[in-house]
Formats: sequence, structure tokens, C-alpha cells
Amino acid sequence: MKEPSENELLYAKLEDKIHFCETRNKITHIDFFTEPEIIKIQKYLKSIKFKNYFIFGGYDAASRKMVFFYPEKLENLVDETEPSKLQIASQFLEILRISLPASQVGEYEHRDYLSAIMKFGIIREKFGDIVVYPEGADFIVQKENAPYFKDSLSELIRFRKSDITLLDMSNLHENCQRTEEISIIVNSMRIDNFVAEICHCSRNKAEEILLQERVMINYESVIKNSKSVNMNDIITIRGFGKFIVKEIARKTKSDKDVVILIHNI
Repeated sequence: MKEPSENELLYAKLEDKIHFCETRNKITHIDFFTEPEIIKIQKYLKSIKFKNYFIFGGYDAASRKMVFFYPEKLENLVDETEPSKLQIASQFLEILRISLPASQVGEYEHRDYLSAIMKFGIIREKFGDIVVYPEGADFIVQKENAPYFKDSLSELIRFRKSDITLLDMSNLHENCQRTEEISIIVNSMRIDNFVAEICHCSRNKAEEILLQERVMINYESVIKNSKSVNMNDIITIRGFGKFIVKEIARKTKSDKDVVILIHNI
């Protein structure tokens, strides 16, 4: 008998959650997924015409997010604003905060916190973003797993002098919202123009970066240099980060476009 594919397993899980939501009249959710996986999930939910869900990872710019399913009786109470999503998500999510002692402030990076929690065999889908700042880090975790996370991290020598606490989602550190607006000037809305400006390189070098499959638009790989970029597209360039196309601010005297991008720092 043929084993089900990864996609088939995912779609079966989605249908189970929808069935639970509709038959029990309760909000439910799946684990944390990366943004490319979330795009795949959205396409599937659209194909089966299911609309009562929202996507959230604790804050709008989160890189790992969950899908929350809600029954029809709540459809008028749920909107796409961050406060509305946070209110519902807070029923299922908590912050696990590691506050470092003064002697360790600035000592650890994201990879240090990630490797620490992975030592305990916890799969990546069970927790969301790790928001790092000099004084420590906030882990976004599911409430049902939060005590185990807390106990596990408390066992590590590196965090023995740290204060490890569980907090409501409203206390998430402000570091998670770090973005900046940048402006670039492009001849046209072709992706190679954007890559050249973002990476500060020639068009030839931009084409190399594309051919190396380092560029994605809306989390789908792009290699054609003529691919068009649209408003609200998310451009990801490996080694340079993620950029959201906000608006065309104006035209230059030479009829080029001045484009505003939001860069997740």
C-alpha cells in the first residue's frame, strides 16, 4: 500500500481540524508552519472553499505562524486586525521569557536559543518565533507545551542563573516589530531591477543571484529576470532578508519609479 505523501498528510490534518471546529463549535488550530508552508495551506483551504480561519503567529510580522479555525457563530467577531487575532490566539499561546543575568547580557544569539530548545527533541512545529534582544529572548509557545519548555530550559547550565517565566501574549517584547522603510529607484517593475537595487549590484550579478535560486516572490522561487513585481509582494533574497513592496512613491525626472519597501530587520 502506497504511503501518503507529505501534502496528503497535511491536508488530512487540516480536514480533521475543520471537522472538529464545525462539529464541536469550538476554535481550534494547527501547529506552527513557515510562510511557504502557510501559502500552501491557504491554497488548499481556498480549493475546498473554507473561509472561517485566520493566520497568526503572535504578531503580524512573525515568520512562523499557526492557522486558527473558528465556527460560523464567531465569523462576525473575527477580523483581520492584529488586536482581534491576538485576543483569540492568547487563549492558546503564551510567551516563555528567558531573562539573562547581567553577566550574560548580549551573549546569546537566535541560533543559541534555538539549539538549546532543540536539544530536548522538540520538533520545530511546536513553537513559533524566538524574539531575541540583549537581555534575553521570548519564545512563542503553545500553552499545552509551555510547562515542558520551561522545565527543559531551566535544566540547561547556560540558563541556570536566568529568570524563566511564562507570560501572557500581550507582554511580547517590542523587538519583534523591528522594521524599516527603504526606497529604491527602478527602471521597471521587473524582479532583476529589485534584486540589483536591494543587493547593490549590477544587473548581471542580479541575474546570477536569480539563477542560484536565492530569490522568492511570495515564498515561491523565481529565476526569470523578467518576472513582474506587484504591490504587497513579499520579496525574499537569501543573505539579504525579506522586503514587502509598499508603494510607488513617485516618478523621477527620468521616468523611473521610486519604490518604498518595508524591510524586516
